[in-house]
Amino acid sequence: MFTRHVHLRRSAAAVAVEPHGWSNHYAAGMRVSSKGDYACRALLSLTLHASDPGPTSVRDIAERTAIPQPYLEQILLALKGAGLVRSKRGVGGGYVLARLPEEIRLSEILAAVDGPISLGDFGDPHQDGSCNHEGQCVLYAIWKLAGEHMRQLLHGFTLADVASVAEGQAPWPDRASIVAALVDPV
Repeated sequence: MFTRHVHLRRSAAAVAVEPHGWSNHYAAGMRVSSKGDYACRALLSLTLHASDPGPTSVRDIAERTAIPQPYLEQILLALKGAGLVRSKRGVGGGYVLARLPEEIRLSEILAAVDGPISLGDFGDPHQDGSCNHEGQCVLYAIWKLAGEHMRQLLHGFTLADVASVAEGQAPWPDRASIVAALVDPV
């Protein structure tokens, strides 16, 4: 599996993820990086245009998604290294998905560009019923649990799922489906 950590962090250019029942103030601390958002958007574009003949150029993906082309090139290289896309050089070159959209999960895409999803790198909390560090052990346990829920949630969505919603063939994800995904993981 993966060995790096994605830190869902505060950033002016990040996408907020609001858990059920949290106010916007608290949701502001859980964010997908711009790089992760761009990677998902790029692969979603490849999914939505999979029937187009041949590979899709970086320029076409950049135009469709409004992602700056130089940044997109870096992201696609990371996605290629993770085995999520394949590339063809030269005239008519570009990128295609390396696997079926049904086999590529949002959690994999984010991990490819930012590392595995977590809310921080705090280590394992004490779990023996006591904490002599001003309660930090309890907070670390909560952060770890929240990261696991975020990872589980994003693992529940494939590119095919997102494309189906984008094309109007499936309902939009809502709080009920998200809670169900957390309670009954895929």
